[in-house]
Amino acid sequence: MATKAKSTSKTTKKATKQGGTIKVKKKSIPSTGFSLYAPDVNEVYLAGDFNDWQPDAKNFRLRKFKGDIWKKMLKLKPGRYEYQFVVDGQWWCDPENDNRVRNLYCTENCVIEVT
Repeated sequence: MATKAKSTSKTTKKATKQGGTIKVKKKSIPSTGFSLYAPDVNEVYLAGDFNDWQPDAKNFRLRKFKGDIWKKMLKLKPGRYEYQFVVDGQWWCDPENDNRVRNLYCTENCVIEVT
């Protein structure tokens, strides 16, 4: 299931022409979490329009946690994204996300809206 985490802001110091410094708040891109319950599998990747649908991109591999839950956090800019999980080489829709659209292969992609 894809979930959006809240955005955070960082405070940085910026030098002025007069030699002083001011504090500037800088917003960071919020993290979006993806998770999948998948027992008895060896690897899970995330593929979508955010990574050109690469089914085995190293930076999009999910990590396995206790209880056979696979997770990955991504920094996604606001927008609409389509995605699927790639589980041991097989494409899976997110069973926890009912927001889906038909794709060119007559199957479905999951959709997440990042605001």
